[in-house]
Amino acid sequence: MTALKEKLFEKIVAWRPRTARLLKEFSEVKVDEVNIGQIIGGMRDIKSMTTDISYLDPQEGIRFRGLTIPEVLEKLPKVPGSEMPYVEGFFFFLLTGDIPDEKDIQLVVNEFESRKKVPEYVFDVIRAIPIDSHPMTMLSAAIITMQRESVFVKRYENGLNKNDYWDPTYEDSLNLMAKLPEIAAFIYRLKYKNGSVIPSLNNADWGENFAHMMGVSEPYDDVSRLYFILHSDHESGNVSAHTGHLVASALSDIYYSISAMLNGLAGPLHGLANQEVLRWIQDVMNKMGGKIPTEDEMKKFVWDTLKSGHVIPGFGHAVLRKTDPRYMAQREFSLKHLHEDPIFKYVDMLYKVVPPILLEQGKAKNPWPNVDSQSGVIQWHYGVKEYDFYTVLFGVGRALGVCANIIWARALGYPLERPKSLTTDMLEEIAGIKK
Repeated sequence: MTALKEKLFEKIVAWRPRTARLLKEFSEVKVDEVNIGQIIGGMRDIKSMTTDISYLDPQEGIRFRGLTIPEVLEKLPKVPGSEMPYVEGFFFFLLTGDIPDEKDIQLVVNEFESRKKVPEYVFDVIRAIPIDSHPMTMLSAAIITMQRESVFVKRYENGLNKNDYWDPTYEDSLNLMAKLPEIAAFIYRLKYKNGSVIPSLNNADWGENFAHMMGVSEPYDDVSRLYFILHSDHESGNVSAHTGHLVASALSDIYYSISAMLNGLAGPLHGLANQEVLRWIQDVMNKMGGKIPTEDEMKKFVWDTLKSGHVIPGFGHAVLRKTDPRYMAQREFSLKHLHEDPIFKYVDMLYKVVPPILLEQGKAKNPWPNVDSQSGVIQWHYGVKEYDFYTVLFGVGRALGVCANIIWARALGYPLERPKSLTTDMLEEIAGIKK
């Protein structure tokens, strides 16, 4: 057993009694109540899942293993000469709950380095997909193609104790994540750069290697580290994370689960939102002739947009009731590195004028900007101007959190998910509606 897996196993053994006791002694304790609006409205806010990897607080935003985003960016060791932490160190933190030291980070770096070679047949499959296909289709297909590599499937078929399900799931997770940056960069270069593929670096961290394979110079390595960390997890209930967990609960392996996760992420109400925001901002710039508007001019434009029945994309969140800390982390980066960028100046202006207008309008529960308001602008600034690819970046980051969650779900023996449905007749009867 490798040193990283040994550390994780120690955590698992110590954690299992907590879950077992809750099930044995407290199974009947009521946690939440459900109303008809939640049942019809997409199960919004129903407390019915468990994850210790992250928690979305309405006021503080996402907490990873109990730490806020500013705390994570401050406490995790940074890549020498860079502003951002190692993605590998962050994954160690998600997996174990411990702040890593340099030796811990090197454990993950070594694991990824030894597993990162992508089978040639994966590239062949990607090349065989029509070049005008969405890059998320290519990424999902590449991952499902590797299902034949699953360690979990082989060991399960040979007979595997339930308490050991986590072990081959760990192996599959690290095998997949080690390859994801190269697969994503390959798709980018194949689809958008005339197939001019850049080989992977040896002994480089995720951020440096990904920026190199994308063909984008510094500080895009830091942009990548920040982007992957911020998008890694967002509780279990969002579409992509929940889809990954749900599929894995059937004991489908990581390749099936993460491919399904990506398919959920590809929807316009989820992962595609960042490209929609950037497209809208650029449309606003065109309508204003490219000049930087005054606050009064921008206020008028926003009011005109709302009065015409349209929304301001990138503002509001299903859970948050304050500015998304993921937005703020990217805003701070942009204020330092993008302050003269014309698109960022529009983003900055919208940040100042939209929330007060939405509050005055009185329709928005959360008038503050979310992560999608900022993320596409940074990618565009550094030359990654292909909207459709932004969700691929999101997906690579999201795999970090979902894989960590699935490993722990297997370690703690979480069962197949199977919620119960009701008919409309039943709901009308509960509501007291007479027919």
